[in-house]
Amino acid sequence: MEVMFDRVAGLDVGKETVTVCLRTPGSKGRRHAETRTFKTMSGSLQVMRDWLVEAGVSIAAMESTSTYWKAPFYCLEEVMEVWLLNAAHMKAMPGRKSDVKDAEWIAQLLEHGLLAPSFVPPPEIRRLRMLTRYRVQLMGDRRRDIVRLELMLEDASIKLSSVASSLKTVSARAMLTALIEGEQDPLVLAEMAKGRLRRKIPDLAQALTGHFDANHARLAGSMLRRLDLVEQALAELDPTIMDACQPWAHEIELLQTIPGVGEKVAQVIIAETGGDMSRFPTAAHLTAWAGLAPAMHESAGKQSPAGKRHGNKWLAAMLVEAAGSVGRMHGKNYLAAQHARLLKRRGMGRAQVAVAHSMLVSAYWMLKRDEPYHDLGADWHSRRNDQAHTRRLIAQLERLGHTVIIDPAA
Repeated sequence: MEVMFDRVAGLDVGKETVTVCLRTPGSKGRRHAETRTFKTMSGSLQVMRDWLVEAGVSIAAMESTSTYWKAPFYCLEEVMEVWLLNAAHMKAMPGRKSDVKDAEWIAQLLEHGLLAPSFVPPPEIRRLRMLTRYRVQLMGDRRRDIVRLELMLEDASIKLSSVASSLKTVSARAMLTALIEGEQDPLVLAEMAKGRLRRKIPDLAQALTGHFDANHARLAGSMLRRLDLVEQALAELDPTIMDACQPWAHEIELLQTIPGVGEKVAQVIIAETGGDMSRFPTAAHLTAWAGLAPAMHESAGKQSPAGKRHGNKWLAAMLVEAAGSVGRMHGKNYLAAQHARLLKRRGMGRAQVAVAHSMLVSAYWMLKRDEPYHDLGADWHSRRNDQAHTRRLIAQLERLGHTVIIDPAA
């Protein structure tokens, strides 16, 4: 098999050690292999880098192993081309397995050009991505803490969440604080409602009748303090992310013209894709990388459905959430009409994934062409079907030997 790269290195990365296989040209047309193991501390990684540079290595490759790949990758990317690989794309033959054999296998596949690198964004995008992903994790913590609080209130027969839209509202928070401080009269608690919730005071009085004791009060107080810390962290993080997004302010403004895409969703799109669509040959490549394109399994000429592909879970989850908000627009635009159309036939999950796919395709072309979103209209599907039906009828008449002239009605 033809050798594509003369001097390569394959790395098998672990938490404490990294095994490196160096393959270079040998005597009589053979390949020379040398394997060494280094610790993953910064000093040892610099020794590894100097060894590879001295050997004239031009390209190195490693598996994406948890987050352990980052230290050796960042160390080597400054002096050579480094590929991050999907472990599922290069499984070795079953049998004896060791770090040394894995490193040798990676190096052999690399030198013959049998690997494809994963997308690793530049350092400034990686810093932004770290911030946006941390915000998503904090939002998940907040959601889980609210669920824990709601389940604890159910144990005390307090049905506040059945009447109030959320336990995060000002009214709900005032009632919970009063409960923790010892107020037991449901009428007094219900009178703390504000705004439109005051219309539900009789229902609130019934929902706040239970057996909320001192043990429940201690737990609720602890949960509310934890929620306050999460809210404070989110409030501090948002300005930091906005400052980090300043170089892509124009792109974020463009993305917000897509229905359902707000500032946070636009920031995630930039953080996960890098905002540079030249890295993806087509919109289909981008949607497949994000995990929003259907997989295809074909064998012996038969194709079987395989659901959506695995991809960038951070980007896919945010776009699916945005698609859910589009579904609540009730057919006011193309994406909302697409959601309503698919919801009847395929269900909520498939409809949201399909709309998320359309949103990402739109984002691809908007960023590539530097233009805002152009909505096709809520009636685009019906217009397209009418046009297709017209073309079919014309084709049938022409096959019968008729000449068809279309004169649209006013």
